[in-house]
Amino acid sequence: MAYYAKIVNQKVVNVIKADADFFDTFVDDSPGDWIEAFPDAGGDSDKRYNFCGVEDNYDAVADAFYSAKPYPSWTLNTTTYTWEAPVATPSEPSWWDEENNQWVSM
Repeated sequence: MAYYAKIVNQKVVNVIKADADFFDTFVDDSPGDWIEAFPDAGGDSDKRYNFCGVEDNYDAVADAFYSAKPYPSWTLNTTTYTWEAPVATPSEPSWWDEENNQWVSM
């Protein structure tokens, strides 16, 4: 079994688990493309960097899945396809304060 994501306008709209031969007989008349997604991607570019969920993004040029932008100030790291805060993440548990662009200890 493998996972497949349906992509419409660079957005993941569905994720299913199916055998590869499922697509030999599957009929889907709605717009979009099905591509394989890898739960063990772990940043591996050969596995589209990240596993995906509905509403995640897909960059066809980079062949990469990545989550929705969590905060306006964060930037996408195009080496890992993960979002990064404008300041380094602290080692202790914290939450992001977007208004002040800083991490706040819990």
